[in-house]
Amino acid sequence: MENTLKDKLSENINICSNPSELKITDIRVTNINGAPKHCPLIKIYTNQGIVGYGEVRDASSATYALMLKSRIVGENPCNVDKLFRRIKQFGGHSRQGGGVSGIEIALWDLAGKAWGVPLWQMLGGKFRDKIRMYADTDVDGKHTGIDMGKAIKKRIDNGYTFAKMDLGIELMLDEPGCLNAPLGFLDDIKKYSMKAINHQKGSIDMDMMMGKNYETFTIPHHATGIHITQKGLDYLENYIREVRSVIGYEIPLAIDHFGHVSIEDCIMFAKRIEKYNIAWIEDIAPWHYTSHFVKMANNCNIPLCTGEDIYLAENFEPLLSSGGVGVVHPDVLTIGGALELKKLSNMCDKYGVAMAIHMAESPVGCMAAIHCAAAAQNVLAVEFHSTDVPWWNDLAVGIDNPLVVNGFAKVPDKPGLGIDELNEELISQHIHDKYPGQWLPTTAWDNEWANDREWS
Repeated sequence: MENTLKDKLSENINICSNPSELKITDIRVTNINGAPKHCPLIKIYTNQGIVGYGEVRDASSATYALMLKSRIVGENPCNVDKLFRRIKQFGGHSRQGGGVSGIEIALWDLAGKAWGVPLWQMLGGKFRDKIRMYADTDVDGKHTGIDMGKAIKKRIDNGYTFAKMDLGIELMLDEPGCLNAPLGFLDDIKKYSMKAINHQKGSIDMDMMMGKNYETFTIPHHATGIHITQKGLDYLENYIREVRSVIGYEIPLAIDHFGHVSIEDCIMFAKRIEKYNIAWIEDIAPWHYTSHFVKMANNCNIPLCTGEDIYLAENFEPLLSSGGVGVVHPDVLTIGGALELKKLSNMCDKYGVAMAIHMAESPVGCMAAIHCAAAAQNVLAVEFHSTDVPWWNDLAVGIDNPLVVNGFAKVPDKPGLGIDELNEELISQHIHDKYPGQWLPTTAWDNEWANDREWS
């Protein structure tokens, strides 16, 4: 009778935790690959047996999280804002934001489990019960707009209500007369950068960050010297015309990964495709060149979008206040976590800018994005990269499976992220070959320290 009563109580009352006495005892990581990219997963352990799940941004390094271990062990994870203010100085833009962001998400997961409430409730409640998801779509190898249209049409047939595709100059690298560039440079791109250009279904290889590969890969758009000829513009316009001929004009269609060419060429391209009802053009220039976005926004009638590589909500404000973007596209695992994304959503309302959420991670990062989207007043959609990864949904136990039904994901009511546990057996089958081991001890980081005060 006693056990039965306890079981009944535990269904509705949290009797396993004393939140005020909760302490962090350890942090461990596991690196998986192919989900769809390299995903460093985080576990934060506590003195009460509760475990919080987090994740470092896709294609990043677990080091960005592990270096924070000694700064939060012994602390109460429920004090999320207090701990974030301590560690946020160690974050940075793009993948460098992944450690701080992933830890922040794991803290929220612990706080939710300790107090028995979902993450969206801790962010102030939810504006919606289900989240629109859009499946980013790419087609391998040389292909036509008809091929891309058919790929997107399959998404639509599966219930998706918002579409995005990659479209870049790589389609024209072998098309005579379409591109103008310093002689030999296009050959360098094909030799040194094609792995990066074609990485959408997987993660960028380590060798892309070395030697000539790195030098070629990291030239910003305006400095490549590449220009699109009128023949090239005809080619791109026909490609989009073909896509629309297959999918129709009723569904929003966004474009990503266009470049790397000058902003003047981007303006000519945008003017050509205005008639095809483009939802947004994403990352048309490096995000920190605010003037480039303003120049383009003033010369075309397609919304510009960027933001997945921006750390902290405050760093979005120059783009928003200048009118350089019509849509922002933050990643929860770069911006600094859930609270920073909530701040950004409020900033978007202030400036009248739409928001979609970038997400190319495991179910941990995905559930974080879903909670944040529920707690933001206005969100167009959350990106979903793993439609074609059959084992992705099974990585997390306790979430809806399938998570995305008819293009939407239901917002869970379970505590924290809503994940009961991770599927350890499945994780073991997808460990990254360059980072072997599963939740190995991290004692090497126990004594990491510095004088962290930011003033003298």
